[in-house]
Amino acid sequence: MKAIVLINAGAASNLQLEDVPKPVPAAGEVLVKVKASSVNPVDIKTRNGKSLYQKLKETNDKIILGWDISGVVESVGEGVTKFRQGDEVFGMINFPGHGKAYAEYVNAPVSQLAIKPGNITHEQAAAATLAALTAWQALTTQGKLQRGQKVLIHAAAGGVGHYAVQIAKYLGAYVMGTSSAANKDFVLSLGADEHIDYKTQKFEDVANEPDLILDTIGSEEYITRSVAAVKPGGTVISLPSVSAALIDEKAKQRGVRGFFFMVEENLSDIEKIAELLEKSIVVSHVSQTFALKDAALAHAQIESGRTKGKVVLVA
Repeated sequence: MKAIVLINAGAASNLQLEDVPKPVPAAGEVLVKVKASSVNPVDIKTRNGKSLYQKLKETNDKIILGWDISGVVESVGEGVTKFRQGDEVFGMINFPGHGKAYAEYVNAPVSQLAIKPGNITHEQAAAATLAALTAWQALTTQGKLQRGQKVLIHAAAGGVGHYAVQIAKYLGAYVMGTSSAANKDFVLSLGADEHIDYKTQKFEDVANEPDLILDTIGSEEYITRSVAAVKPGGTVISLPSVSAALIDEKAKQRGVRGFFFMVEENLSDIEKIAELLEKSIVVSHVSQTFALKDAALAHAQIESGRTKGKVVLVA
């Protein structure tokens, strides 16, 4: 089968299309013929030798990036009764281990898959795995967002951000989202009550002490300003791993909750995302699709910092 292999850490040109052995599902796994996989910022960081690169390199001769898939069950391993050949499924696979999603076929544990809603495409399903799960877990499990509370979402037009806006509205929150003026209409169309143009407005001046701030940017500036802007006793959650120690320090100085968070595998959560997608409460915005062989171009798009919604690879 064909797969995108990371030859060495570094430039996007190090992503090479190769022939690799087609996997065979072990007990408790299914083999999925991948129809679509999505590209996330963690993919780019890992490709550059940061994030999960060293962990993957220690145990694998060849690294195949990607954790998000949507596709069709090709075969099932021993003991699998939940799925059968021909089922359309999607999920976040083996994160933060070796997901191998940039491939024509991938093995996936049954516990990491849900049935793809019939009303959405494989591209939309693949988009709504790691990013939508991150938004869901950040707002519910971690942020404990309650109806009537105010939430500020940074980069609200981005991958995690555009799901977070929709999920926060579903949870009954008053939602404020930052983006450029060019994406104002998009952010408001997602359900945001208020848009903040980060280029011309200081969010801390107009957000009026939100209960929860979801920071998808992770710079020292944004963390410092977010911790200052959140209401007393409020919470700031930062997603980029580089911010882990910094946000803890800044939050303690002000006496608020502040921490780094990374998405976790959770079957009930991916099934909840499937429900929200099926009911069109959450809609994936796929801004661009690329053929599997053009994974390097997809990475370049993410690295541009101007992606609205999600970028998806199609096998």
